[in-house]
Amino acid sequence: MLKRITVIRSFLGKLLVHIVSVNVILGLTLLLPAAQPQYAAAPEFITETAACSDEGMEFSPDLSDQEADYANDLKIKAVLDAPLISQYPELPRGCEVTSLAMLLQYAGIPVDKITLAGEVEKDFTPYQVKNGRIYFGNPYFGFVGNMYSLSEPGYGVYHRPIKRLMEWYLPDQTIDLTGCDFEDVLSFISQGTPVWVIVNTHYAKLDPKEFQTWHTPYGPLQITYKEHSVLITGNDREHVYFNDPRTAEKNKKVSRESFEAAWVQMGRQAITYIQRDSI
Repeated sequence: MLKRITVIRSFLGKLLVHIVSVNVILGLTLLLPAAQPQYAAAPEFITETAACSDEGMEFSPDLSDQEADYANDLKIKAVLDAPLISQYPELPRGCEVTSLAMLLQYAGIPVDKITLAGEVEKDFTPYQVKNGRIYFGNPYFGFVGNMYSLSEPGYGVYHRPIKRLMEWYLPDQTIDLTGCDFEDVLSFISQGTPVWVIVNTHYAKLDPKEFQTWHTPYGPLQITYKEHSVLITGNDREHVYFNDPRTAEKNKKVSRESFEAAWVQMGRQAITYIQRDSI
């Protein structure tokens, strides 16, 4: 059931109550991102809830006419005009920061992908193979390997460091939707805000053989070199639209069912923001 949520937050020592003009599925927390557990599991089994808990939320008792209309609006095509930025040639492994640059530029922040590439947290654990086991960094804690050259080992970065970087540019507005339902993610599109996500380069659920196990400083982690980040810009009944930094395609269209399966497999990672006029 869709509900309007009242978010209670403390700011500058005062207790303020904000009515957020975003309608979401019952049980979703938007503005109270909790400390993230240190997951080192295969993407298939990640259950990190991030902002999707009930803590600190108050719900109105009834579904308003406006919210009922909104539920129907999710079924109608909506595509946003977000900036398109290619990760190439400078960042062959920089899809995550490039997608973040698109999101921040849409929000009115004039920052480029190269700046974000330098600022995002890094995991400097060296790549090693010992006794048939791969030892490397953990993308939940920082960018792993070389972002600038494919001639050296590298991988990418997951939602947590991206969220922390985005918070520097959009304090009190950044929302980590990791762990939420896909319908919750698409609700932000209907409200006029794109969403940063992690999927894969096939935009479909991968065969388990596409994954390998790394041994990181935080424990074993299953990864796939087909990991990819894009910016969701729209949806309709059957499709998802997104800006793809790898192919430099704007509002690229793929099957919603296929895209969602890829997103779920990679841990339901998603980040967006609340617009100032909604706070």
